[in-house]
Amino acid sequence: MTMTSDEIRSRVAEALPGVREDLEDLVRIPSVSADPERLDEVERSAERTAELFRAEGVDARIVRAYDGAPPAVIGEKRGPEGAPVVLLYAHHDVQPENDPADWDSAPFEPTERDGRLYGRGAADDKAGIMTHVAALRVFGDELPVTVRLFIEGEEEVASATLPQLLEQNLDELRADVIVIADSGNWDIGVPALTTSLRGLVRVNVEVRTLSHAVHQGMWGGLVPDSLLALSRLIASLHDDDGNLLVEGLASGPAADVDYPEDRLRLESGIAPGVQWIGSGPKVERLWTQPALSVIGLDAPKVDGSSNTLIPAARARLALRTAPGETSANAIDCLRRHLEKNVPWGAQLTVDVVDTGEPIALDVTGPAYDAARSAFTEAWDGTEPVDMGVGGSIPFIAEFLEAMPGASVLVTGVEDPDTRAHGANEGLHLAEFEKVLVAEALMLRNLGAEAAAGIM
Repeated sequence: MTMTSDEIRSRVAEALPGVREDLEDLVRIPSVSADPERLDEVERSAERTAELFRAEGVDARIVRAYDGAPPAVIGEKRGPEGAPVVLLYAHHDVQPENDPADWDSAPFEPTERDGRLYGRGAADDKAGIMTHVAALRVFGDELPVTVRLFIEGEEEVASATLPQLLEQNLDELRADVIVIADSGNWDIGVPALTTSLRGLVRVNVEVRTLSHAVHQGMWGGLVPDSLLALSRLIASLHDDDGNLLVEGLASGPAADVDYPEDRLRLESGIAPGVQWIGSGPKVERLWTQPALSVIGLDAPKVDGSSNTLIPAARARLALRTAPGETSANAIDCLRRHLEKNVPWGAQLTVDVVDTGEPIALDVTGPAYDAARSAFTEAWDGTEPVDMGVGGSIPFIAEFLEAMPGASVLVTGVEDPDTRAHGANEGLHLAEFEKVLVAEALMLRNLGAEAAAGIM
């Protein structure tokens, strides 16, 4: 018998205190995958995640691509014969907390303030894990679909072994529908489905002008300064309005949504008086145009610097690529631009750090109908927005390659003030409850569609 919406809401409300308690326990585990000294904590996080799913009847187990690789959790709980198979994705590793002094409360001690639960991973993405756990608790032995799990342990460090994990465990992960709980909603009170994401190409660029450091007073004015050469090269990447000047990169239209100016300024944290860069609709600049930033720079510190010309200077560039682009083309275009514009005959080295492909999803079909109906009901009649995301989830392309017939639903718990990856990351608790209701309703709808012969 199909569970009613009122029954689902009631069961979510009943499960919510335990779900929050378990979420807080997960947040207390500093599973920072980028920190070699915390790899034991990543292991502990995987074990705790597996325990949570085992308690709900999932045959969860920890897998890794090879000995010493990061731990992922996979498993299955079967639904009715002939029901669709739904793969639930989240990740249990988190970003570094960086300077704890920037936080208003301890990063790994969950703290509630003004309706939000603060802590590293409280939203990204341990709330995603608990969304899946909650759905299983709601249905118990009445699960309307077969659920499979993939809870990753290296998403915050580029998912290096994910392709191997997919290949090694494909028979246990293959699904009709993939739910990626690692995105967000349009606003408080307005749900969303993410329909496009930019890709990412990161490169290290080195400019060398000397074989060794020399005295600036003796040689300045004749010998090119490597930092100045690198600065000129970086400046060549944009025009005076901030438009990217790398030729040959793809660009495209974005979803037709209004992003109000006051929201943009508030949510971005842009300083008063600072202007936007680029041209064209703002949502295109954020979601479907390429964007390049300098995210790292090797240079002497100002304090204690000497009158010395350093032999080489290095920067890390992050290029977000538009849906429809390929990493290979983006690398070629960026490399050509850098080679053409390096000044004064300086020696140039460009090394690719990592890449991830952009994605544009087909958002039609029964799975999306089930999701939109669930979200509209969970948010009391407010229909979900189809939105793009300027960030990247490169592994979605890997999932689609491994399971080309699957429908991919990108959802999540975040909102414009979540501050994922930053200080004071926080989960809006009232919205979190709606997310839990929405996922349970979506699984119910998917099961009902299959029973009716729609899927």
